[in-house]
Amino acid sequence: MIVAKLGGSMGTDLDRALADIASLVGEGTEVVVVHGGSKEVDRISSALGKPPRYVTSPSGFKSRYTDRETLEIYVMVVAGRVNKLVVERLQALGVNAVGLSGLDGRLLRGKRKGVIIAQEDGKKRVLRGDYGGTVEAVNAGLLRLLLGEGYTPVIAPLALGREGEPLNVDGDRVAAAVAAALGAEALVLLTDVSGLLSDPSDPSTLIPHIPAARAREHMERYARGRMKKKVHAAISALEGGVGRVVIADGRKEHPLRRALGGEGTVIRS
Repeated sequence: MIVAKLGGSMGTDLDRALADIASLVGEGTEVVVVHGGSKEVDRISSALGKPPRYVTSPSGFKSRYTDRETLEIYVMVVAGRVNKLVVERLQALGVNAVGLSGLDGRLLRGKRKGVIIAQEDGKKRVLRGDYGGTVEAVNAGLLRLLLGEGYTPVIAPLALGREGEPLNVDGDRVAAAVAAALGAEALVLLTDVSGLLSDPSDPSTLIPHIPAARAREHMERYARGRMKKKVHAAISALEGGVGRVVIADGRKEHPLRRALGGEGTVIRS
């Protein structure tokens, strides 16, 4: 059982990643796909006159500020356009993919943040009305039902809040929660860099292996921007019982097979 997260950045070559997924499924490997869509959301949101707003928490995590209008655009783009394009391409490759968001079948239950603290211009600001959230539970039974019948789930990162509202949840954290709930052998986070770099400006400084016990130390010392969330997700997955997590370059030929073969940053217990 493999969980593959396809990065929302267009730097990840979807066709190459999906070809790898199709090949693995054809060999009998169960694969669950989680995708992002941040770049497409930014593009369409800006075209609709609602430019994206990103904020950074005091602890250094960057996220999208999601008011109600932004939420509706996010649902339209991520659960609609992006999800169905991924399903379309997998179907063309012979994979019987099923597109889902976390709302469907209560696949992902979450807790709404509502209020977030942002660090802007050296000051802390309180932002209200946010529809971002964190995943609290995964309906693993639904995924096992689909997998058992030969379907490949493709999950858009939305969760169902406690009041029945959609929540924008981080795709890497969704992938980690799904991998832990299913007891996955591996979680692969495909992105647009080769892995965790000790110097983000120098691709030759890849950190190839990190023991789980030192992952948090590496996150605080080396991870910047989106990479900080990926390492945090990796820690969460390992704590949930996942065998290994690989953060790898999704732009290469056979990116998933390369990652499973050890290319990228491998974090394991």
